[in-house]
Amino acid sequence: MTPAVIFDCDGVLVDSEPLAVIELLAMLRSVGAPVSEARIYDEFLGRSVQTIIEAVSQDHGIDIRPALPGYGAALAARLARDLRAVRGMAEAITACDGPRAVASSSAPERLNLSLELTGLAPLFGQHVYSAVQVRNGKPAPDLFLFAASRLGVDPRDCVVIEDSPAGILAARAAGMRVIGFLGGSHAAPAGLRARLAELHPDALIEHARDLSNTLARLG
Repeated sequence: MTPAVIFDCDGVLVDSEPLAVIELLAMLRSVGAPVSEARIYDEFLGRSVQTIIEAVSQDHGIDIRPALPGYGAALAARLARDLRAVRGMAEAITACDGPRAVASSSAPERLNLSLELTGLAPLFGQHVYSAVQVRNGKPAPDLFLFAASRLGVDPRDCVVIEDSPAGILAARAAGMRVIGFLGGSHAAPAGLRARLAELHPDALIEHARDLSNTLARLG
């Protein structure tokens, strides 16, 4: 049986993570939150904004919510200028024979903007899902299970494509196979190769062109 493929968005479909880190770091500095770029790459990749809000409040006693509209506007402007699809990803998606969906920690507005800007939106149709649609974001399994239910497939028949430790853990918790993706430009600064390998995904790939053969090998 051809598996359903569930794609994370940021760092998998679109090369957005370095852009988001720049704007997130600027926003945190503007409110006096002493969060380093290294910590953002280490802890916040693949996590929802709500997770960041809670972490900064708990660790530094700072409420960043008033700064979020400005952050959102600045990030949208930067994405409009600089965002690109990950090289080869459109072709890799088209080669997937089974059902496919996007399941992302990003808010729907950013998610839809990213897919529209890069021309990937038509490849997924209505099957684009955000963490705001479920109770718990990654690393909880809720979002991937939600995507599977909307696709009408058993979680055991799904393969997730993820670039973050939180996403790998979420896929495992959902009972899905998972491919770790190292093709985003943030992979080196985030130390993703070692961090993902520690979680023992079913495969690790560096290029979108490797996806089709890897899916075939996983069956």
